[in-house]
Amino acid sequence: MSESLLLAVFLTLAGGFQDAYSYNCRGHVFANAQTGNIVLLGQNLAQGNLLNAAHYLLPLLAFLLGVYVTGWVRHRCREYERIHWRQIVLAAEIILLITVGFMPQSLNMAANVLMSFACAMQVESFRKFRGLPCATTMCIGNMRNATELLCRYHITKDRELKRKSLHYYFVILVFAAGAAIGALVTPGMGERAIWIAAAALMGGFALMFIKEEVSGGEQLQ
Repeated sequence: MSESLLLAVFLTLAGGFQDAYSYNCRGHVFANAQTGNIVLLGQNLAQGNLLNAAHYLLPLLAFLLGVYVTGWVRHRCREYERIHWRQIVLAAEIILLITVGFMPQSLNMAANVLMSFACAMQVESFRKFRGLPCATTMCIGNMRNATELLCRYHITKDRELKRKSLHYYFVILVFAAGAAIGALVTPGMGERAIWIAAAALMGGFALMFIKEEVSGGEQLQ
């Protein structure tokens, strides 16, 4: 179930929503798109705006820390039988997003740090769906894979390549839908709008109880 397409829908909706929320409600910082944060960090450093640069540097550092911590969670908890280690990660991410919803505008920097940390945990934990490498919090890799597979399909006429390509395009569409929802509801709900993303993750968390992941053993890829 941790690699099912249905779970990907829940996670990707939340991923798109978080980016729209953080940009529109938390000082034009991206929770997920760290490339954008790096660009804005470099721009502010070049202009000598050191205080503004910190708004982008801290989320970047939080993202790195999130990946590192998730590696330890995987190492420590992967043998648990009653709950999957990915569910532990999702539970932590849900708690972080709920916490963000209580933070006023004066704590935007802290809110962005928590969201970037949560995003990193999701990125590191859910990297394949239906056997395909796939991201739920960003689109550039999915866009490249989708179009490469589409090109290979037109060359070889292999329908399996077409199916995989459409899978990626579907995930991209879901991400865009999540971002659109975030852009629509955030102005009205304000800081608490992030709870919608938390609710989507709760749906994914519950979904993972439906059946156990059948595997001869995971390998980090």
